[in-house]
Amino acid sequence: MKRWIKYAIAAVIIAIIAAIFYNKIYVVKSTFKTIKPTIGDLHVGVRGIGNVDAKNIYTITAQSGGKIESIFVDEGEWVKKGDTLLTIDAVDAPMLLDEAKLLLNKAKNEAKASKNNLESLQAQKSLIQATFNRYEKLIEQKFATGAEYDKAKSDLQNINAQIEASKAQIASAASEEKRVQKSIEAIEAKLDRLKIYSPVDGYVITKEAEQSQYVLPSTAIFKIVDANTLWVKTNIDERLANQIKLNQKASITLRSKPNEKLLGSVDRIVASSNLVTLEREIAVKFDEIPKPFYINEQAEVNIEVADYKNVLKIPLNLLVTNNGKKGVWVARGENAYFESISISAQNDEEVAVSSGIDENTELLIYKPNNKPLSDGMKIFR
Repeated sequence: MKRWIKYAIAAVIIAIIAAIFYNKIYVVKSTFKTIKPTIGDLHVGVRGIGNVDAKNIYTITAQSGGKIESIFVDEGEWVKKGDTLLTIDAVDAPMLLDEAKLLLNKAKNEAKASKNNLESLQAQKSLIQATFNRYEKLIEQKFATGAEYDKAKSDLQNINAQIEASKAQIASAASEEKRVQKSIEAIEAKLDRLKIYSPVDGYVITKEAEQSQYVLPSTAIFKIVDANTLWVKTNIDERLANQIKLNQKASITLRSKPNEKLLGSVDRIVASSNLVTLEREIAVKFDEIPKPFYINEQAEVNIEVADYKNVLKIPLNLLVTNNGKKGVWVARGENAYFESISISAQNDEEVAVSSGIDENTELLIYKPNNKPLSDGMKIFR
C-alpha cells in the first residue's frame, strides 16, 4: 500500500475521532440551559429544629391513697373537662355514709317530735296559766284555799320546766343534725377524692398506673395536654433570634409528616439565652392542632421574619463566588461572563437582587457534566 494512502486513512480516522469528540463531548459539555430572573415576592425566614411540647401539661395525681378500682381512659385518648378518669376503692366509706344518713334522719325525726311536744306543752301552759291567774285572784278575795293556789302554782312551774326541757331537746337534736350533716359531707368529700376528674379538655399522653394497683396520695397517674396550648420549642442562634417577634407567621414540619407543612405563629420568646450554646428558646404554636400529635416529636420550624414585595429574584443555586465576589454566570451571545450582583435578601431557595442584572438577563444553569465556566468562554445553548 502506498504511503499516501496510509496517511489518508489516518487523517480520516483522526477526523472522525475529532468529530465525535467535538459533537459528543465538547459540544455537550459546553451546552448550557438558561433562565431569566423573575419579579415577585420573597419571604425571608429563620429556620430551627425543635420538639413538640405544650404550654399547659397537667400532671394528674391521686388525692387519696388506695387500690385503683376502675380506669376509664388510656394513653392517646381525648377527654373532656369533668370526665371521670379513674376511681379508687372506697372500702367501707359507702357503708359509713349510709349509716350517717340514717342517723341524720333519726336526728330530724327527734327534732320534729320535740317541736310537736313543745307545741303541745305550750298549749297546755295556756290553760294552766289561766287557772293559776284565776286562783291568784281568788286567794286574794279569800274564795280559795292555800292548797288550791299552791297546786295551781306547782302545775305552772311544772309545765314551764317541761317546756324548757323540750326546748333543750330541740336544741340537742338540731346540734346532732348538724354534726351528722358535717359527717356526711366529710364522707362525701372523701368519696369524691376517690374519683379523679379531668381538669381540662385535653389529650392523655401518659398513664402511669393500672387497675387494682395501690397508689399513694400525690402519686402521678396521668399527664394530660391542653391541646390548645400545643407548640414547638426550638433554639435559634442569638445572631438570628433578634429578628424574631411575637405573632410572626411560621410553618411547621413534623418529622413523621415530612411532606406536610402546618401553619403556626411565634407565641413565646424566652427572655434569657443559653450561656453554652448562645441560643434563644422560641416557641411556635400551631394554628390547627394535628391529630394525633406526639409530645417530644422532632419538628422543623420556619419563621417568616421579613417579606419583600415585587423584587428581582433568582434561584439560590445560581449564586456563585468568583474572585471573592458574589455573582452569577450570564450568557451574552455565544459567550459566558461572570456578573457580580448586589443582594438585598435571600432565603433557602431564592435570592433578591438589587443591582448587577435585570429581568432580561440570561442566566446560565451549571450542571456537573458541564465544563468549568470562565470569562469569555464559548458556549452553546
